[in-house]
Amino acid sequence: MESSSIPSLAVQTESLTVPNWLELPRDATVNILQKLNTVDIITRACHVCPLWWNICKDPSMWRTIRMNMDLTYNRACWKKICHTAVGRSRGQLEDVNIKYFATDDLLQYIVDCSKQLRRLRLIDCRSLTYEGFSEALNKLPLLEALDIYHCTLSEDLLEVVGRHCPLLNSLRYRNSIDDEEGYIDISNEHELALLEETFWRVGFYNILNTGNFVTNEGVSAILDGCPLLETLDLRGCRSWVLSDSLEKRCHQQIQDFRSPIYYVYFSFNGQLILGPAK
Repeated sequence: MESSSIPSLAVQTESLTVPNWLELPRDATVNILQKLNTVDIITRACHVCPLWWNICKDPSMWRTIRMNMDLTYNRACWKKICHTAVGRSRGQLEDVNIKYFATDDLLQYIVDCSKQLRRLRLIDCRSLTYEGFSEALNKLPLLEALDIYHCTLSEDLLEVVGRHCPLLNSLRYRNSIDDEEGYIDISNEHELALLEETFWRVGFYNILNTGNFVTNEGVSAILDGCPLLETLDLRGCRSWVLSDSLEKRCHQQIQDFRSPIYYVYFSFNGQLILGPAK
């Protein structure tokens, strides 16, 4: 009798110490689930219990979609999951973050279903074309923030963004490191004029790009054409030297200015070492 009562007592003790997640207020449960990434919500969380299933079907849960692809699923699976998440948003989607697997057709589906989209972040989406990207932006007049990293797009990126996104106030761009095409060349007359005509309102212009073709004239155009600019990040622009007078102006005009990081090789005990220039 004593031996049979011990397991029963252990079960009773465990039931007293383990919290009942179903007794949490709905708002608290929603807040917890929103901390998860989109894939975990679609493939795991929504199957835990009927309460979580109902919460995960609520369109308000899908105002943000975060999908940074790993090796757990193939691209087709991730696209299917993204389709499901966009569909559940029922037009309330505002923020999309996709890494690796975005394509023209997927982006078109997102913008067709998401007229309220305000932030778009694309990372390493090499299958995305300039034509598909341009067509998608044409349907996003409310877009306020655009982040493009390592996507092989045309150098006309600035033009299409400026033409289709009148409310844009944040632009971050870094082109493909291993592809010389797609650089934003802020040294030619076309790009200088474009900055003055369409990008005066942008509050953040990030040119974080190893080997970027930015020149002193390009930086001057940014300062002249974007009087509302608050942050200018040039740390990745290592192929040129910013003049002293222009750097002084940048510090005076830009609240958060980050100078180019110049690198030099120097020898120590016969070894070449890469380090910041003095």
